[in-house]
Amino acid sequence: MNRIGIDLGGTKIEGILLDESGDILERKRIATNRDNGYEYIVDAIVNLITDLEVISKTDTTVGICTPGTISPNTGKIKNSNTVCLIGKTFKEDIESKINCKIKMDNDANCFAIAEAVLGTAKEYNVVFGVIIGTGVGGGIVINGKVHHGRMSIAGEWGHHTLYPGGNPCYCGRKGCVETYISGPSLEKRWTELTGKTQSLQDIIATAERLSKDKDKLYLKWKQELIRNFGVALANVIDILDPDAIVLGGGVSNIPFLYDEGIKSVYTNVFSDEVDTPILKNKLGDSAGVFGAAYL
Repeated sequence: MNRIGIDLGGTKIEGILLDESGDILERKRIATNRDNGYEYIVDAIVNLITDLEVISKTDTTVGICTPGTISPNTGKIKNSNTVCLIGKTFKEDIESKINCKIKMDNDANCFAIAEAVLGTAKEYNVVFGVIIGTGVGGGIVINGKVHHGRMSIAGEWGHHTLYPGGNPCYCGRKGCVETYISGPSLEKRWTELTGKTQSLQDIIATAERLSKDKDKLYLKWKQELIRNFGVALANVIDILDPDAIVLGGGVSNIPFLYDEGIKSVYTNVFSDEVDTPILKNKLGDSAGVFGAAYL
C-alpha cells in the first residue's frame, strides 16, 4: 500500500506519494491562497489527494498535517493561524469528499516526528521540533511517539507570552512569541525600522553586507531577533529539558541562529551548564509532508 502525505502550510500545500519502501513516486505543490477561504482550501486538498491517488494506481493511506490542532472534545480545528479553519470539522469535511478515513495532526507534530524518526534527531529520545515560519509552533516526540498532552496543545511555545501587553496576536492575546520571531513579524519589524517592505529572504540575502557596513538598523533588528529567540527557546528548555531541539520553517534558514542564537538560548537557560543540541533540520520544508505520510 502506498502513502499520501499532505502538508497544509500558510503559503503552500504540498502533497507527496510514497511507495511501501518510502521512495517518492510523486510530489506536488500548489499555493494555499488562504484568503480565498475555507471551502477553497478543502477543495484544493481534495483535488490534490485525488490527483495523487490516480498516479498511485493502488490503494493508499492519507495523512494530513495542518496548522492548529483538532479539539479532542469537538473534533473541530482550534489554535490555527490559518484562521478560516478555526471551528471547522476539517477532517470530517475532507473525509466526506474523498470517501475514506484519513489521519490528521498538527503541522509541528508532523515535522517533529519526521525529524525524530527519519531526520537529524533520530539518535535522540526526547525531541522538541520547532517550526518558525508563517507562524511559530512546536511538537514533542518521546521515544518515537508524538506527545499531544491532555488538551492536544503540547509544544505550543509560539503562544507563550514573551512581552506582557506586547504585540497583538491573532489568538486574541498580546505579546506571544509568534508576534516577534515568525517570518511575517520579522518582516513587519524590518518595515517599522527602515520604512522598506522586503521579504525575510531578501533581508537575509543582504545581511553580510549590512553587517560589514555596521548598519545600525539591521543590527538592531538582528539583536532583537537573537534576544527574543534566546529567551523564548530557553523557556522551553527550562520546562521540557529535551535531548535535542530541531529548527524548521523559513526562519530556521537564518545562519546566525546557529551560533549567536544558540548562545542567547544558553545564556537564558536556568542551569549552570547547558549543552542541549539545537540542530538544523535534515528534511527541509518537506519534513511536515513526510511526517503526514507516516501518520
